[in-house]
Amino acid sequence: METPHQDSQNESPPFKKPRIQEKRSDSPVPSCVSMKSDESMLQPISFGNGDHSFVHSVQMNSGDEIEKKVLTDTESDSPSAGTILQKNFKLHLSQKFQCLNDVISNQENPTLLNEIYTELYITEGDTGDINNEHEVRQIEAASRKSTTEETPIKCIDIFKPLSEEDKPIRTVLTKAVAGIGKTVSVQKFILDWAEGMTNQDLHFICPLPFRELNLMKDQKLSLMDLLSFSFKEMKETEMSSLQKVLFIFDGLDECRFSLDFLNTDRLCDVTESASVNVLLMNLIKGNLLPSAVIWITSRPGAADQIPSECEERVTEVRGFNNPQKEEYFMKRISDQSLANRVITHLKSLRSLYIMCHIPVFCWISATVLERLLDETEGGEIPKTLTQMYTHFLVIQTNIIREKYSKNQETDEEIIHKLGKLALNQLMKGNLIFYEEDLKECGIDVREAAVYSGVCTRIFREEFGLNQNKVYCFVHLSIQEHLAALYVHLMFMKEQKNVFKNWKRSISGVQLERKLSDMHKTAVDEALKSKNGHLDLFLRFLLGLSLESNQTLLHSSVTQTGSSSHNKKKTVQYIKKKISKDTTTEKSINLFHCLNELGDHLLVEEVQHYLKSENLGESKLSTSQWSALVFVLLTSEQEQDEFVLSKYCTNRNSNQVLLKLLPVIAASRKAELGDCGVSDKGCAALVSALRSNPSHLRDLSLSQNKLGDSGVKLLSVVLENPHCKLEILRLGDCDVSDKGCAALASALRSNPSHLRDLDLSQNKLGDSGVTFLSAVLENPHCKLEKLGLVDCGVIDEGCAALASALRSNPSHLRDLDLSNNELEDSGVKLLSAGLENYHCKLEKLRLRNCGVSDEGCAALASALRSNPSHLRYLDLSHNELGDSGVKRLSAVLENPHCKLEKLGLYNCGVSDEGCAALASALRSNPSHLRDLDLSWNKLRGSGVKLLSAVLENPLCKLEKLG
Repeated sequence: METPHQDSQNESPPFKKPRIQEKRSDSPVPSCVSMKSDESMLQPISFGNGDHSFVHSVQMNSGDEIEKKVLTDTESDSPSAGTILQKNFKLHLSQKFQCLNDVISNQENPTLLNEIYTELYITEGDTGDINNEHEVRQIEAASRKSTTEETPIKCIDIFKPLSEEDKPIRTVLTKAVAGIGKTVSVQKFILDWAEGMTNQDLHFICPLPFRELNLMKDQKLSLMDLLSFSFKEMKETEMSSLQKVLFIFDGLDECRFSLDFLNTDRLCDVTESASVNVLLMNLIKGNLLPSAVIWITSRPGAADQIPSECEERVTEVRGFNNPQKEEYFMKRISDQSLANRVITHLKSLRSLYIMCHIPVFCWISATVLERLLDETEGGEIPKTLTQMYTHFLVIQTNIIREKYSKNQETDEEIIHKLGKLALNQLMKGNLIFYEEDLKECGIDVREAAVYSGVCTRIFREEFGLNQNKVYCFVHLSIQEHLAALYVHLMFMKEQKNVFKNWKRSISGVQLERKLSDMHKTAVDEALKSKNGHLDLFLRFLLGLSLESNQTLLHSSVTQTGSSSHNKKKTVQYIKKKISKDTTTEKSINLFHCLNELGDHLLVEEVQHYLKSENLGESKLSTSQWSALVFVLLTSEQEQDEFVLSKYCTNRNSNQVLLKLLPVIAASRKAELGDCGVSDKGCAALVSALRSNPSHLRDLSLSQNKLGDSGVKLLSVVLENPHCKLEILRLGDCDVSDKGCAALASALRSNPSHLRDLDLSQNKLGDSGVTFLSAVLENPHCKLEKLGLVDCGVIDEGCAALASALRSNPSHLRDLDLSNNELEDSGVKLLSAGLENYHCKLEKLRLRNCGVSDEGCAALASALRSNPSHLRYLDLSHNELGDSGVKRLSAVLENPHCKLEKLGLYNCGVSDEGCAALASALRSNPSHLRDLDLSWNKLRGSGVKLLSAVLENPLCKLEKLG
């Protein structure tokens, strides 16, 4: 459950097996554990007079030296107090953040961050309105998101402006789901700075994780007190002179105190005491230390606590893209043949391969599959999430048994207690636990220390400021698996349904029936959740009922009652829920649940349907439509283009549109033209795009009778700042100037994305074109192509367009005004814009616009003034005659003219005009590629003259009509 107080899960990094480890380690310490503890830090080195070089050595517990770093002062022989302070501070941070897994006491194999770190995929921008979704849903959505048009940002560059003209960035908010690499990215950023590698313009970096600030939420202190308390190396007198300091607030979703930016007291004095939340808000707003730089990380569900005006840049950590997934396994598994088998297995199972976006899941999969695919060990290979996590739990309990067999609780006792904690805190939405949370579950704090020392890959204890302790599971998904296992075991051993809070003795037959009832209750609870916080838990719970998974667990836990489960009733219940038009994301999770139960019938039916040649004529049930959406959305191939007509006829197009809206919203291109889409269909489409606006780039709705009402609805999507639509085709959609006004208003609100707008064959008139022209004058408007064929444009519209070309001439490249009654007066007005030397228009189509030689003269004059940009001019179906063509020929003779394509189809040209063209091509033969003179009165002499031009080796003409 995503709430402002929800605790984030620790991030686990992309990593490879350390080079010092020659074979697979059985250590319970995962190399993906993020470093949080001060416990193992060396004491700060004291600097002697004049000695400004020092060696920092890191020793492994075994006594082996694994790394030496030499930091040398190059500034002066008499460094200032500030320089000494900075060096001490860098040493402190270097010691703290160089290893990933020093949170575990008595650890045997520290893992160097620089040894294993791999750059993660980070992008600038927001994911849209999915902040309240369960993180598995977000991962699945991310797997459908194309990266071909995104610009990745290196972690070290997140504070750098995109260009020299941009102002410096003060505040960055980084969003990402649990386990995908936020905290490790922060750690690497700090380590690179401490070792003098990057971002040396920063004087200090002060990491203040929210999980540690929570421990101080009831205290009142000044900013100087907070920093002096958190960083012993700093003295108040030296801190007061600080300039550019980076404050890193990691894990906003872990925050357990209020952040009310609207009603907080203003605080500007760094020595004035206040509560921690007031200090933080004033730092973020820039009231305290306005020269400071702020970096906040958060899971998406909690990020809205930061006001948008305080976010100068928003970035998203996307984890591993597909190539990085493979790179990870090749680095992680030393046997390359085995690594390839692991990759092949995961690729064959879409639900597992999607999860590999999360580095932690890659680590879990590598841990399991490296053993099971090893020819010397063997075993049943996991094909579902439940099987993967159950194998992982068994492996960890086996390690516990081998290494910690003396004076320890049994595996079953540990799993039972951790499972109860996992469930209770999952229901509350907490993933970071404090002492009071453990006591609430009946766990003694001393027991927690034992668990953290034993189950280092499952549960761990960390040290915050002043050595206060916090507890967490290694990852949210591990917590969800243990919570599901606890619910399953409570039912099997004690006949207790935790959802209904009842317990009584029942027979084996009744147990089987009641187990199905318990599953139904769990399905209902998961479907009630608005943000899907029980989705993955439900998958695990249902999967654990299979005998294969119960057999796996026999070595770790005992179960009573029937070990076999008649899954038929549960499957039928899930399919019944799917048939009731369940929301898309919930429906997708239910199909994943069927997969966990080994039922693939619906999906196989739909896959057979997709092979049919007459898709549009097939009649599918509601469940089959849902299955179709699931198959299309989870397909290995990205949804580049969706064509509605493939799945429907004009008779049922609106119904099909409603069924397949999630697929449309997840596609890059949607072709919905000439499908009888009505206002109702358009309204539904708008609703889908509002909830998921960031995928679609190309939308065609041409030849649908949307009217102004439909276009007004679409305009709501366009004005959404998350909307990235680049191409919109609305040809022949019954749009008038009113619809055009709505579009113009939307493009003024969000002008930077749309590149191509086609409004051809609508009765916009001059007033509608005037509305659009006002948008074109906006310097932020990036519209490059505008189609206005047969839109009732005359003089006034031409004048407005010309004004726009003069006001903001740098973006529009392609303008089509064909089939409008512009006549010579309109063309003259348009030519006034073309002659502006800033105008970059490359394509101009004026077919059938009533242009004569007089209009041609105005065009020719404009092109003489600004000859270097226009590449394509189409004047077909106009009465230019020879005189008009002669005027154009004079332009072609200009060596600066770059015209490559000239359309003169049916323009009343005779041999005389042809002779002028031939003469021009002899003078300047190197540019024109395409000349269309079809349906003109050319005779032998004109053709001979053109033929002579073609013999010129410099002539580049490729097409002659």
